[in-house]
Order: sequence, then C-alpha cells, then structure tokens
Amino acid sequence: MTQFTKRLSTFSLCMLLFLSSFAGTAQAAAQWPSDLSVNAQGAIVMDADTGTVLWGQNIHSQYFPASITKVMTALVVIENCKLDETVTFSRNAVFNVESGSSNAGINEGDKLSVKDCLYALLLKSANESANALAEHVAGSTEAFADMMNAKAKELGCTNTHFANPSGLNNPDHYTSPYDMALITKAAFDNPVFEEIDSTTYYKLPPNSINKEGLAISPGHRMMRKSSPYYYPGIVGGKTGYTTLAGNTLVTCAEKNGMKLITVILKGSTPLYWSDTKRLLDFGFDHFVSLKAADYENTYSSITSDLSFSGLAIKRPEALVLDPNSRIILPKTADFSDAKAELSYDISPGDPEGAIAKINYRYNDRVVGSTFLEINKDLLKVPEKKELPAEDAEKTLPKSRQAAASVSEEYRQKALRPFQIPLAAWLVLGGVGILVLTGAIVSFFLYKRRKDREDSIIRREQRMKRLKDSGVSVDEFNSILEQRRSSFTSKRKGRRGGWLKFR
Repeated sequence: MTQFTKRLSTFSLCMLLFLSSFAGTAQAAAQWPSDLSVNAQGAIVMDADTGTVLWGQNIHSQYFPASITKVMTALVVIENCKLDETVTFSRNAVFNVESGSSNAGINEGDKLSVKDCLYALLLKSANESANALAEHVAGSTEAFADMMNAKAKELGCTNTHFANPSGLNNPDHYTSPYDMALITKAAFDNPVFEEIDSTTYYKLPPNSINKEGLAISPGHRMMRKSSPYYYPGIVGGKTGYTTLAGNTLVTCAEKNGMKLITVILKGSTPLYWSDTKRLLDFGFDHFVSLKAADYENTYSSITSDLSFSGLAIKRPEALVLDPNSRIILPKTADFSDAKAELSYDISPGDPEGAIAKINYRYNDRVVGSTFLEINKDLLKVPEKKELPAEDAEKTLPKSRQAAASVSEEYRQKALRPFQIPLAAWLVLGGVGILVLTGAIVSFFLYKRRKDREDSIIRREQRMKRLKDSGVSVDEFNSILEQRRSSFTSKRKGRRGGWLKFR
C-alpha cells in the first residue's frame, strides 16, 4: 500500500468516525415560533448572518418595490466604481423622472462625486441621482437595469425583475419579500453601503440650484431619535412609495449579537412602521444567534497522520471549525436540537481552507452552517532565531553524552565542506573549454602573422644585399635553380649507390 493510499484510507476512516458522531436518536425539538401578524400584504424578518427566515407572509409573492429599489442601485454602483469618480448629470438623468417625485435639487450639467450621489440616493431618495449613477456606471439606465437583474440572479432572487434604477412604476419592475431581504442582506454586508445608509445627516456640495449646498437626512423615521417610531439598535434602511406599490420599507437592526433584516411590501402609512417594529421585536424576543464553534460538542478533532498541501500533519486538531459561523435558534431550543449534515459542496465564496461544510437544520428548516477548515497553525513554519556568539557557546553540550544527542543530520550539515553543484561544474567546464580554444586559435593566428612578417623582412633584406653586390634578381634565381638541381642529382646518386652496395 502506497503512502498516499494509506493517508487517504486514514482520512476516510476519520471522516466516517466523524460522521458517526452525529448519529443518534434526537428528541422532538420545540415548535418554531410563529405568533405574529402584520397589516402589510407582504412581510418578512430574516436573520442577516445565516439568511434564515424567522417569519414571513407571502414571502414569494411579487409586488412593486418603489424606492427601496435604490438599495440594489447603490449596491451595484458601489461594486462597480470608485467613490471619488465624478458624475455629470445629463438632461435625461434630471428630467426623465415623474413629476413631483423625490429629488435632491441637482440640475443638468452639475457634477458630483459618486459618494455624494450615493448619499443623495439613499438619504434623499433622489431619482435624478439614481439615473445619473446608472448612466455613469453602464452608459444608460436600461443597461444598468440589466446589471441589477444579473446581480439579483447572483444573490438567488427568483421573483425579481428591475426595469429602472429608481423604482418608478413599471409593469416589469417587481420583487418579493424574500428576494428583497436577500438584496438588503447583501447591501448591509457591504461596509460602504452600511456607512452611507446609517448616516443621519449629510450636506451635499453647492451646485447650480443650491448655491450653499443642501443638508439631507434619511426618510426612515425609525432612525430618528426624536421620532415616536425610533427603534434602538437600528442600523439603517430605506423607504419607498408609489400609488401602485403603496408604502414599502426595508430595515436593518442589531441587538444582542444578532442582526435582523425586515421587509414590508404593499404596506400603508403609518402601519408599516408598527409592522416593522413587530417584526424586529419578534426576532429579538424569540431567537438567539450562536457561534457554532462554541457549542459543537459532537465534533471530534482528527489527529491521524494526514497530509494537506504537502505538509504531514501529526499534531492534534488537524481540522477545526470556523470560529465565526453562526446558527439561529429559538430561545426555547438547545443547540443539540439542531441536526448537523456534512456536505463537501464548497463554493468559491466560502472561507479559504474550508474542506467541508456542516449545515444545521431545525425541524427541517436550515438555521445556519459552519465550515471544517484546515488548522492554519499547522501550516506555519517556525521562525529560526539566531543567538549571539557568546550565547550560542553557552548552549553547546559540555559532555560527550550531550554531544552524542546532537542529530547526525545536524553534524553532517555542520561538517560538510563547501560543495559546488554539478550544474556549476558543467558551466565552469564549458567556459574553460571556450577560453582554451580561443587561446589556441589566437596563438596560431599570431604565429601565422609573425611568420608572414618575418618572410617579408627577409625578402627585403635579400633584395638589398643583391642590389649591393651587383647581382640581379634573375641571375640570383638562375644560380639558385642550378644549385637545387645539383643537390637533387647528388641525393639520387647516393641513394642508388647505397642500394647497390647492399
């Protein structure tokens, strides 16, 4: 059995042991709280951490959203441009709105930053700001609506379609309480959106209409401490109204470690304020948010010899639970009432290092999840600290027994002489051959040139001597030829006599 197969088998066994720890006979859990009623046609209260629906009414029915549409508008803008970009208001952005609809007094040709436009959008519900932002991001309000619909699909919305960035009446512009809760949850997960939407006062810069600028504040009355509808713990929200949509309202509030989202569709004034208060009170009074890692007693650490990313794990707690994941339960329930289901369906948005997901159900209702992650502490390489020379001497073994305890590997490394790698030797050898070859070629070229120069010098000297002796060049060559012939004849005679003597 290979080492890989052994480790895989060990891991599978540990997983089976882990799964078996969840088995057992569970007693019937308490009923899910449901004692609530509201006046609005569509309503929902959702836990913002887990996405669990705590209570709802017609949560998948379609309604006109009116200006709560701008929550999605703001989210798409924030995700697709920078806050310091400049937005120029076109004629279409300023005048393609319903007469008497909400605005921030911005005129054609005015220039504002994206940040200022977002404040006008969310606090003043400015329709011209919605149009201008849409044109700035997508080029047109129609193209921006396509981006809104793509984002809605990404968030899991199935009963939503946007036709414009402002929420003005349109038969093809609708949403549901559940979908709008998903959109609002995603918006308040964005820190930029939450910072802007939770602001209770902001002053827009001067423009062609408001020479001194314009002070604005949110229309959500539950955010005003001076209002009889003020709700302690409120984070933010957005109002909306058209004759077809009626009163619409989204709200986010946080209390006792729990964050809730509420949506009102097709409501009426002033009842939609009291409806929202009932939804929030119901959630905070009947439910509790728990960190799964603090209560998960059935989880057992996997301590076998495993390998992750090439690292052999022999220390305890090879896998750990995500410390931040939460589940939501009725206050009358125990954590053990939630049934845990292990899944290997990990998505790109899940925590880095997650290898499995534990989904929790309470009476067949998903109430949250957590993740099994590789213990990051096991992947940390200990830092090597170098001691000063005098301290290092103090730490050396003083006896032979202590010296013998030093590992063979350490002593080999310490005593190993300096070694040049084979690749370096090959490179050095190649360079040496090239240098030697170059030297030889240079030597022969130099010798050839020197011989040629010496020959020329000797010829010049010979010519000079011939001239001084009065012998012409032709006469000298004739004498030289006669001597060569005589020398050749004598050699032949000697060779023949020698042969004959033998």
